Order: sequence, then C-alpha cells, then structure tokens
Amino acid sequence: MRAGQHRFRVKLGEFRRSRVLVPVGTLPGPDAEEVPLTVDMGAVRWILAFTSERALARYAVARGADGGPWQYRGVWGAALLDAAVPAVAESGVPCGVLVDAADGAHALVLPPVAQVVLEGVAVNGPDHREDGEAGR
Repeated sequence: MRAGQHRFRVKLGEFRRSRVLVPVGTLPGPDAEEVPLTVDMGAVRWILAFTSERALARYAVARGADGGPWQYRGVWGAALLDAAVPAVAESGVPCGVLVDAADGAHALVLPPVAQVVLEGVAVNGPDHREDGEAGR
C-alpha cells in the first residue's frame, strides 16, 4: 500500500509541474467567459486535462466528436489544482481532475481530497465533516 501511495505522490508532483491541455468552452451570455470542460460523475465534477494533443484526440473520438477542432488551453497542473478546482467547487459540487480520461489504466484520477486539492475544497478537509455538515 505504501508503494502505491508513493507512486501516486510522485505522479501528483509530476502533474503539478507539468503543462497540460485543458479543453475549454464559453459560457453563454454577454461576458462569454471561457471555462474548462468538465464532466459530472457521481457527486463529483471533474475538470478534464490531457498530457498531449493525441490524448485529447483519443478522448474526443471516444465521446463521438465529429472531428471538428476542440478549443483548449495549456496550463500548469498546479494552477488547475490550486485555482481552477476551487473556482469550479464554488458551485457547491466537489471538484477533481481527470488526466487523459480516455486512456483507461494510464489515466490519472486526482480526487477532491486533502493533499491533492486545497483543504478548503477537499471533501475530507477541515471545513467538512463525515456527516456532510460544515465543520466548526
């Protein structure tokens, strides 16, 4: 178990120091704010991130995209975890990051837990109790 935890911490560190591709869309309205593409699974909202254009293309094909271009931005992994995740979590839904989502066992799941995302938005952070009520 410790070896698995160590491998995960190494991958997390690599992710934080890497530039990744984040597909983006535009919110409707006069401000036309650009936001990262997310998917909701269970009770968590996941920001999608990809390590390469090929990984993004595999996801697009798996989703049945028509072959048109996807808009994306290159961002640091640390910026996703430290800024984008809290911004998305402001909606009241826990948020994590899925890296290379179409790559099966090679995908990386960064859940909304302490030591992965900021404690203030982690589902097991100081502001959350197991019964779902806010901590004091």
